[in-house]
Amino acid sequence: MVPGRESANQPYNNIMKQIEHKVITLFLGLALSASQTASAYDKEALGTLKRSVSAWNSMRLARPGEIIDLEEAELEDANLTEADLNKTVLINAKLSGSTLDMANLKGANLMMALIKKTDLKKSDLSGACLVKANLQGAFMKGAKFTGANLQDANMRWSVAENADFAGANLANATLFEANLAGANLKGANLKGALFMQQAIVDGATISNNTILPSGEKATAHWSTLHNAKFVTEGESAPLIYETPLQAKSAAPENRTTPGSENRRNTIIDKRNEPKVSGKSHFETSSLNYADMSGADLHNANFNKANMRSAQMRGTNLQGANMERAFLKGADLSKSNLSHALLYRATLTNANMSGANLEGASLFEADLEGANLDGANMRGANIMDTNFTNATLTPRTTLPSGQQATSSWATLNGAIFLKISQQ
Repeated sequence: MVPGRESANQPYNNIMKQIEHKVITLFLGLALSASQTASAYDKEALGTLKRSVSAWNSMRLARPGEIIDLEEAELEDANLTEADLNKTVLINAKLSGSTLDMANLKGANLMMALIKKTDLKKSDLSGACLVKANLQGAFMKGAKFTGANLQDANMRWSVAENADFAGANLANATLFEANLAGANLKGANLKGALFMQQAIVDGATISNNTILPSGEKATAHWSTLHNAKFVTEGESAPLIYETPLQAKSAAPENRTTPGSENRRNTIIDKRNEPKVSGKSHFETSSLNYADMSGADLHNANFNKANMRSAQMRGTNLQGANMERAFLKGADLSKSNLSHALLYRATLTNANMSGANLEGASLFEADLEGANLDGANMRGANIMDTNFTNATLTPRTTLPSGQQATSSWATLNGAIFLKISQQ
């Protein structure tokens, strides 16, 4: 070795070791996060349910009153006819295409569950929590929803003929072409319900305790105009809906130990880290509250990843696979999501201001309450995208390449803010 060469290279070697250490720490942190964050649901119970409804019902009979955790469980296309799912935690569960005819879902927590095109004929969901659940195209003929909380639920194209919604909370629910013919809506709260004029309520029973989308109580005149039946009943006090059922092990909003959010943010903080190469794999990873602001994650795979409140401001996600990713409350402002796959992604209340969504696939994505001020959606696929209460401005570019308008926002249930373009 040439004398002095080692000492001359020492600063360079130290810098490279620091970078190598940071990269290793980053990916060890991700691996540790994935290994330590157990599946949100009870795997043994889920296995029993998938294997045999009869075995599941026997288990429930032997363990009466037990709260079973099936949060985020994958139950798409499952045959759950007559399943006893009362007081079961099904938050964010995937139930699309499943058969739940005559199932017992009394008091179950189905908050934000995906229940699209599901069969719920004659099922009992009385007292259930279905806040922000996606019931689009669900077949719920004769189902019982008495006292259920369906606030902000998406019931677009659902069939709920002769269903019982007495005392149910349907505030801000999307009812575009929902079939409520013959349904019992006595005492139901429809305040703020969207597209009520396009819903079918022929023969539905309305009472003086029914709250209309305007916030006013229903009248015989309103019922006549909508081909509904009006009945008078004793004045009832405003209903109070129970606190949604939670699994015993669940912590509010996130299942992490105290302080773990801060530790995870420290491990995954990429603001001062080297760029991560494309085609990185984070499939089904738990990245809740992770800070990936400014990182280069083009073509990365985030399929079904949990990314609640993730910080991704200015992140390069071009061509990334974010299919069915859970991004509620995430900060994606000024991020590059061009040609990203966001099929069925949950982006409720996400900050997407100034984001580039050009050519992105938003098919069946949930953008309810998202901030789309200045977002560029030119050429994006928005078939069946949920824009309910999303914020649009004149700076928002629509898939057509035109700037957003109040009429487009109204047609899609969004909010249009008339702010000056700068």
